[in-house]
Amino acid sequence: MSELRRLPAGRKAALADAINQHGQVTVAALAEQFSVSIDTIRRDLDQLDSDGQIVRTHGGALSLAAVSRTTDRGLDVRLRLRAAEKEQIGELAATLVEDGSVVMINAGTTALALARALRNHRDLTIATNNLQVPAEIMPTAFRDLYVFGGSVRSITQATTGPVSFNLGPGGAEIDLRCDLALIAVGAVSEEGYSTSNLGDAAMMAEMMNRAERVVVMADSGKFDQRLFAQVAPLGGADFLVTDAPPSAQMQAALDAAGVRVVTP
Repeated sequence: MSELRRLPAGRKAALADAINQHGQVTVAALAEQFSVSIDTIRRDLDQLDSDGQIVRTHGGALSLAAVSRTTDRGLDVRLRLRAAEKEQIGELAATLVEDGSVVMINAGTTALALARALRNHRDLTIATNNLQVPAEIMPTAFRDLYVFGGSVRSITQATTGPVSFNLGPGGAEIDLRCDLALIAVGAVSEEGYSTSNLGDAAMMAEMMNRAERVVVMADSGKFDQRLFAQVAPLGGADFLVTDAPPSAQMQAALDAAGVRVVTP
């Protein structure tokens, strides 16, 4: 049967196969390959993205495997990747936050899911480098909200710089402490927690060092991976909040490090 006469379901399956084979494709190339209009391909890609089979990008699409290999992805792509798992993790992590506490939250889409999950909290003091948190969190949830300064990484919509505030221009640095640091990481291995950017890793590590307790958030797709910059060893966290249990070997390493794993 020719590509022109295939049923839409058959074409979509073939599209998914083509994208998985090449990793990254353009709308124009797919339209030519399948002998259909660009508008038809766009609709098919939108549906495949909605179904969670691929990730739609401007002008084309990425396979899930290609997205996983690209560690420094744009925020628009990462928001759609494992979105349900991130929302689940955010809800779980929110149960560890007490009303009236002081928390630090880092960058990342899982951290945004947490911010949304704090909707029923009250009187929080929040400090973050995540520029999207002020727009995502309910105004009734916090008493004070601070955003750390530094250079802005547009790809992550976050600042990179010191975890500090000063007493006025040229003034002394204020000593900051928090009850809980909620840190979304890029990878979890037996060596510890890591991320793809050196500046992000430094901020995450400093937030963890300033906290009484640390909650690391990572979906199960990030297990048994190691990225460029080490943030902390496994024992640097008190809790690991995730969407599915880790492997037996990883669980043993977490147990040995004294980390409590929180899953649905």
